[in-house]
Amino acid sequence: MRCLSCEELSLKAICKRCETTLFSPNIRDRTVGTLQVYSFYKYQDIENFIQTKYYPMGYRVYKELAKITTREFIKEFTKHLTEKIYIIGVDEHVKYGYSNVSILMQSMKTKLTTPIYGKLIAQNKINYAGKNLEFRLSHPRDFRYYGEDNITAILVDDIITTGTTLQEAYNVLISHNVTVLFALTLSDVE
Repeated sequence: MRCLSCEELSLKAICKRCETTLFSPNIRDRTVGTLQVYSFYKYQDIENFIQTKYYPMGYRVYKELAKITTREFIKEFTKHLTEKIYIIGVDEHVKYGYSNVSILMQSMKTKLTTPIYGKLIAQNKINYAGKNLEFRLSHPRDFRYYGEDNITAILVDDIITTGTTLQEAYNVLISHNVTVLFALTLSDVE
């Protein structure tokens, strides 16, 4: 197997050298409505790797990206936690044999953080990829939440573009008395 970045022989999708030189996260923050969103990369910097989610190889890529980003983030974050929080993924449907959002969530499991899968699901399956804000606003996701009410959570998605998906998901969670601390995404298109 070869590193998908430098093409050197590697047992992993991203070799150790590329992991430390090219994929060192640079956390950015952005406010969408009243939701604070933290992203690890600019979309343009990792676009080819994000696009692997449409192929079976994306499983390996997302596992490596999760190890570098969400797993390390949650290790630091939980050092200051005193109560249990939940990790809720945005519409983590299984595609190509895996769910990219679920991979990110799984990497965040600790003693004080518990991923809850398949609890925030969009009823509208229209693909937003490449669509403008007007299209997204006129075709809402129509999320349904099937999880516990009155919990504290972190919202997780792979990409933030306009922020409409995260804002809609956030509003649905708020209506169920879920306290959303913030959202995490791998990349930010802005």
